Amino acid sequence: MTREVHTDAAADRHTGRDDELLLRSRQDPTAFEPLVARHSAALHGYLVRRAPDAADDLLSELWLRAYAGRHGFDAARGTARAWLFGVARHVLAAHWRRLETEAPPGSARFAEGAEGMVSDPWQAVDRRLDAAAVSPVLRHALAKLPAVERELMLLIAWEQLTPTEAASVVRIPPGTARSRLHRARTRLRKRLGALVPSTQTSRTGESA
Repeated sequence: MTREVHTDAAADRHTGRDDELLLRSRQDPTAFEPLVARHSAALHGYLVRRAPDAADDLLSELWLRAYAGRHGFDAARGTARAWLFGVARHVLAAHWRRLETEAPPGSARFAEGAEGMVSDPWQAVDRRLDAAAVSPVLRHALAKLPAVERELMLLIAWEQLTPTEAASVVRIPPGTARSRLHRARTRLRKRLGALVPSTQTSRTGESA
């Protein structure tokens, strides 16, 4: 128990430090450098899981956008980490829009998500779930969720964001995110029944 409290306290200190660095980087660009070092691995993982073939280029684009837009960070609306994942989400949406314009006429690879953003092409995410040895039954159940609910669950399960941070990334109120997460988990339970062990269900944020 003591170790868990210490870990949570350390995480809180990191969060506060990140927020401070991002705010200070407006006047002191060197304050941005520790953020790159601290968050690149997690952000790259997020991109690899959703656009594996373009992740390296998208990470570079993400940091360029984040640096250029750092004045838009508002600590009252969320953490620096959530803000960076929000930038990553916009970079991905722009990437998918580019791919959509290059797709053959009439193809339906992309879906419109919250706030008019293009949501992830499920095939790419499904491949990553398959690579992670997630049960086909669970993958199918996730595929049936609305895009925003699926994204909330994957942000929590894969990216280790809190529900509040995940809400900030997809730009919905935390209370709304918690309600949608509850709905999504209820749907998953009904669809999975006794077919999937509870340890696999926890991958989707069941215990978050």
